Amino acid sequence: MSDPDSRAAHNALVFERFDMTGIATVRHKVAHCAESTGLDAESLDDFVLAVNELVTNAVRHGGGQGWLRLWRDGERLVCEVSDQGAGITDGASNGRDKPAPHVAGGWGMWLARELSETMIVITGPDGTTVRISMVVPDPPVVQ
Repeated sequence: MSDPDSRAAHNALVFERFDMTGIATVRHKVAHCAESTGLDAESLDDFVLAVNELVTNAVRHGGGQGWLRLWRDGERLVCEVSDQGAGITDGASNGRDKPAPHVAGGWGMWLARELSETMIVITGPDGTTVRISMVVPDPPVVQ
């Protein structure tokens, strides 16, 4: 994975490097921006929780730090979380399979997939990038 700092943060609502100490700050920024784009109620909560799971996974499993980019793409709010860890192993489900109820860990990717409308995972020995999105409702028509 290339270092996201070397890419342009074009049209980003949030573009930020994070580590364990910055998870809450990133989550609050995402929540504020997501709400300002029109996500509300359950959609807002779902999206922010999905992002939080991805950021937490990047810190826990992806080398202790990562990058987050949030932007609006037409009718979608898109969030991309990248890290420079060793990648997700071939045997991992990338969130496709629900973990067994008695398992304490392994729920983050599954939750992110369940709580967002789309999720794409690109992983390899140089890191992982996960992109999720949610449709932003049209603003109410004022008459």
